[in-house]
Amino acid sequence: MQSQTTSRILMIRPVRFGFNDQTAASNAFQDTTLAGQPSELAQAEAQREFDEMVRQLRASGVDVMVYDDTADPHTPDSIFPNNWVSFHYSGTVVLYPMQAENRRLERRQDIIDDLAQRFHVSKVVDLTHFENEGKYLEGTGSMVLDRMHRIAFACLSPRTDIDALAEFRQRTGYQTVAFRAVDQTGKAVYHTNVLMSIGDTFVVICLQAITDLDERLMVRQALEGLNKRIVEITLEQMNAFAGNMLQVQTTRGQKLLVMSKRALNSLTEKQIDVLDDYATLQAFDLSAIEANGGGSARCMMAEVHLPLK
Repeated sequence: MQSQTTSRILMIRPVRFGFNDQTAASNAFQDTTLAGQPSELAQAEAQREFDEMVRQLRASGVDVMVYDDTADPHTPDSIFPNNWVSFHYSGTVVLYPMQAENRRLERRQDIIDDLAQRFHVSKVVDLTHFENEGKYLEGTGSMVLDRMHRIAFACLSPRTDIDALAEFRQRTGYQTVAFRAVDQTGKAVYHTNVLMSIGDTFVVICLQAITDLDERLMVRQALEGLNKRIVEITLEQMNAFAGNMLQVQTTRGQKLLVMSKRALNSLTEKQIDVLDDYATLQAFDLSAIEANGGGSARCMMAEVHLPLK
């Protein structure tokens, strides 16, 4: 059975990070009061937060592969690479259709070519043709993968289309569990990875956000079938990015659960005690990245499950 976690993480160091007007309409986690503000400050703060996160992950023993963003073309959200690409144990690389036009520019063949020097890449599954139809599937933002059981959980939204999800299923062999979820205002949750995170032996999820009770039961039963401990979070905790966690491991096999300090601070003592049994909690100050980008720690990491050459 494939491992759920890896010690190899791809991260993109920001060069012109800032509030992205093209994503704000569907991303309720972006702080719209920051729109139009000078991006130089956001870039400086994001770069500092990014560098400190990389430093601490590496100090913990995670193999972090950092690629610098390019100044041109301008890609304000390049710090979130998990939306345009995913890397699989089979040697498959999947490229995804993105809603925002300036996010499509984040896809970089040079990064895939560089990784192919170290890892075995057997095929590339390109789903980007869906952009021509106005249909999107933004990687492991749109889908939360149980890699051990090959199941993709997907919250349907303007950025997660059922047809693109069906082709992902057909091309990769993953089963899919599709559902709908909304925030406190009734707005569709834009990415599945802000409401749930799957570890090797546990799941963090905001079931409250799934308002259709039949769908909520379906998702719960699917998760129970994975034999993992379900740790429920509230809508308030989801809004603090408590669902946007990622379990990784060190090169020595130690399990870490990576999140932002805002997410950690939202958890109850009981939740922390439960999660701490499964992994060492590691939290980072990502205030500027969260406010401007509407994404958090999980979004910043693309796991590289490709086999080593």
